[in-house]
Amino acid sequence: MVIKFTGGLDNFETKKQAYMNLVKAENSSVEELSNAFDEMFTALQTDLTEKITSEAKNEVHDAQILAARGQNVLTSTERKFFNEVIASGGFAEDTILPITTQERVFEDLVTEHPLLDAIGLKDLGAITRYIYSDANKSYAWGALFGEIKGQISASFREEQIGQLKLTAFAVIPKDMLELGPEYVERYVRTVLVESYSVGLEYGLVNGRGPAQNEPIGLMKDVNSETGAVTTKTSTGTLTFAPSQYGEVVAGELHDVIKALTTDAKGKARKVLNKVVMVVNPIDAISVQARNTIQTANGQWVTALPYNIQVVESEEIPDSKALFFVKDTYLAAIAGGYKINKFDETLAIEDARLYTMKQFANGKPKDNKTALVYDLNISFTTEPAGA
Repeated sequence: MVIKFTGGLDNFETKKQAYMNLVKAENSSVEELSNAFDEMFTALQTDLTEKITSEAKNEVHDAQILAARGQNVLTSTERKFFNEVIASGGFAEDTILPITTQERVFEDLVTEHPLLDAIGLKDLGAITRYIYSDANKSYAWGALFGEIKGQISASFREEQIGQLKLTAFAVIPKDMLELGPEYVERYVRTVLVESYSVGLEYGLVNGRGPAQNEPIGLMKDVNSETGAVTTKTSTGTLTFAPSQYGEVVAGELHDVIKALTTDAKGKARKVLNKVVMVVNPIDAISVQARNTIQTANGQWVTALPYNIQVVESEEIPDSKALFFVKDTYLAAIAGGYKINKFDETLAIEDARLYTMKQFANGKPKDNKTALVYDLNISFTTEPAGA
């Protein structure tokens, strides 16, 4: 069940946009980033506390009615866990959230944030190792009753998810504990989803690699000899220019699809119906406008050729488009959600600060998992009567 609110987290969204703008700016100082980060999560916690407290005063505390309305209903295990949290006045050290709560956090992550779903983010639970195979190497022909030949083991690779950790900070007001276990669970789950989504999108799109204790993002290339991580250069320019039969758009995207049909070693792969285009919200409007037509019955229909899926992300720079092939990027979270009290003393009255840690990592299979293109979309308006 996804998280639902009667209103938006407006202040948080404003602060998040300001933080993302600083992250993308080349001249942002560490102090500016730190202050913007603090303001973003303060806004999240303030907005969330106000909304949940307000809704708690107006909702009927009957599980069946709440369930019928699609509201938050806990399992017996979850209810026991959060009642213990309330009774003890907060989370104990090294607390692990219930498995079902962890599952709901992941469900909310991929439902509320389409990019994470398109990338193929996986939740490995307590497992911190991920093994995948190359289907083109996982077989060997041989004579009947003969020896099994071929280096099958060479087709399997193991990746460690526990190399990096993603930490969220949560200030839990003491008043929140008085509202009951449903609201404490909802508050914690929402903080995790919103904070992890910001961190995951940054890491999986723009992560600078192991040297910076970050994933290797889709916007990055890795030098096969030195391991150095660099920002991808543009493969070309897309205009989405109008034409009588759409041949310009079809031709430009044909070249994108064709470029992705081979991996970094030049080996062919199937990509049809598996290509995702990621643009920032501003450019998404321009792309949509250039690919929207009005049908004979007056309906407006938006579609791209080759069944390309369009996803928005604030992590994509202006006038850039990122194309990637599904199932060619490893992205996973693992290890459970461990909660600890924050060691530092903060000037926060009637609240307690916690850290919520989760293992996470991401890396492309090769440098052609994704390609970056420049966008040059222009609109001209003809004078009236022309």
